[in-house]
Amino acid sequence: MAAVSLTATAVGTAPPAGAATAEFLPAPPHNPYAGPDGTATMHGDTGSSDLTPLAGPGAGTLTARRTALASACPTLLIGSDGYPVVLCTPIFGQVPTVHLLDPKSGASLAELELTKGSLLGGVYAYIDQSDRLTVIDGSRSLLRVGHHRTAAGGWELTVDQSLSLASAIAEDDAVTGLAPDWQGRVWFATGGGTVGTADDRTGTVRTLSLPDGERVSNSISTAPAGTAVTSTHATYLLTAGPDGTPLISWRRAYDRGQARKPGQLSWGSGSTPTFFGPGNGTEYVTIVDNADTTVGLQVYETATGATVCSVPVLLAGGPGSENSPIGAGRSVFVAATYGYPYPAVPADAGTAVPASAAFEGGLSRVDVRPDGSGCDLVWDNELRSAAVPRLSTADGKLRTVLRNPVIPGTSTTSLLDPYVYAEIDPATGRVTRSKQVGIGSLYDSLQMAGTIGPDGTYYQGTVTGVVRVTAG
Repeated sequence: MAAVSLTATAVGTAPPAGAATAEFLPAPPHNPYAGPDGTATMHGDTGSSDLTPLAGPGAGTLTARRTALASACPTLLIGSDGYPVVLCTPIFGQVPTVHLLDPKSGASLAELELTKGSLLGGVYAYIDQSDRLTVIDGSRSLLRVGHHRTAAGGWELTVDQSLSLASAIAEDDAVTGLAPDWQGRVWFATGGGTVGTADDRTGTVRTLSLPDGERVSNSISTAPAGTAVTSTHATYLLTAGPDGTPLISWRRAYDRGQARKPGQLSWGSGSTPTFFGPGNGTEYVTIVDNADTTVGLQVYETATGATVCSVPVLLAGGPGSENSPIGAGRSVFVAATYGYPYPAVPADAGTAVPASAAFEGGLSRVDVRPDGSGCDLVWDNELRSAAVPRLSTADGKLRTVLRNPVIPGTSTTSLLDPYVYAEIDPATGRVTRSKQVGIGSLYDSLQMAGTIGPDGTYYQGTVTGVVRVTAG
């Protein structure tokens, strides 16, 4: 294991504030079978870097507006035409529903119900190269959902293409993540531990079963070198054989702790694995483990699976993260979710130990050393991020939504908590600009990912719809 350098809350040597964003490049290479980088997947791109090449709200007074959809909306994606496509789960009925939003007003222009599945089934989706939402629904079908103008000049959402995966996925199982590879196949992983490829051009579906007891509770990531999958026990890099059958290149177990923690949705890592690196954007892959007392950022070489470093993170806040790390050049950013009060967890999540905890928050930055000999914690703080942060390589700002306590200085949560859009300096971890988006549970961003549109609008899914933050 490579050496780790830790000193205090503000540790390491951070670049000066306002430094050029070049240090956070390159992003993972563009996948030709996905939509625009930054908006094609929940985590920006198929490498799950949580980077965006788009600048956020510009100078001027910030304004926050909510589009009420009576639904939790974790997935907001935008294709090359600039129209946001949102995958939501209504509060009543919980039938997954796709909405097409007006990019100018945020209003829903059209909607389409999908087949209901598990709590996490259908949460992850992506926009393909033809601006179609690609998702696997509760019927275990791979769908391509397009949006089209009607004869009357309005909009409609339609299933343009469908491929049943029922022969490859057990009836009591559900897909938790999917992403395209560089050959146009769609990789998928299920909660029960099946990993597969589906080619809806030929109808070919091939699968691999992970070892007994291993589940997949988060999404998956793809890079030219292969597909990264993190189960409740280990991280894998997989490639496809000549017929598309998944093959294991390497497997690295991590410390999964004694049980699920409060603020997490499964017993194990909460990370969608993240590709990053200073050369081609994919030299490394990283996750956060689930160690009992202090969680660690695990960084592996993509080519070999060799451990680059294992660094304790989230020291000032809570020891747990359900969020995918941001990977940017040599830097990784991690947000804590320990103690976050989710209204529900999957039925098979298991008991949390302890049963509950305060939401302390926490945000850390770790840099891989230039020679690859290890990693260093650069800074660590107690910011209470209530969303998956996003880093813009255009304006050099981290963005998230903070859940502040009603009583300042405490770590309690309540139904009256204020939610605040925040811009953060990645060099220091300090908030440089903020705007309250709302007060109370209607605005709970529930650790969902934010997205920046091509016009600079920041979109944030909440438990009841979508919040839009604009400037000017």
